[in-house]
Amino acid sequence: MPRSSGTPVTKALLAVVILISAFLATPARPQDAAALFDGDLQRLAEILGTLHYLRGICGCKEGAKWRNEMQALIDAEIPSGARRARMVAGFNRGYIGFEQTYRTCTPAAYVAIRLHIEEGLKISRDLTDRYAN
Repeated sequence: MPRSSGTPVTKALLAVVILISAFLATPARPQDAAALFDGDLQRLAEILGTLHYLRGICGCKEGAKWRNEMQALIDAEIPSGARRARMVAGFNRGYIGFEQTYRTCTPAAYVAIRLHIEEGLKISRDLTDRYAN
């Protein structure tokens, strides 16, 4: 797998995350009430944490790109209290889980990156299809 940070799949995932961020911002919900899509958002947060760690050890030179995408998702969703904590915990769970498994980049790490990007794209598309106006 090439170490380019601008692969079409990566760009597509970023675009979909940004779209979801824009569409899911619904301030009408009570502060800590779970939204129907919170499970998907937590999984997407976990995927972003995973990518933040794995792409970093694999030399993709993206810096804080995936952390910034997570922050953009939080900023757009505007969760507070327990909802925010769950989203942040998902990101951290993805990061820490792979930090404990991979110390260096391996062929398996590239496979994990690809699979997580694919899953993130699917979740993003499903959320956009289901909840975008």
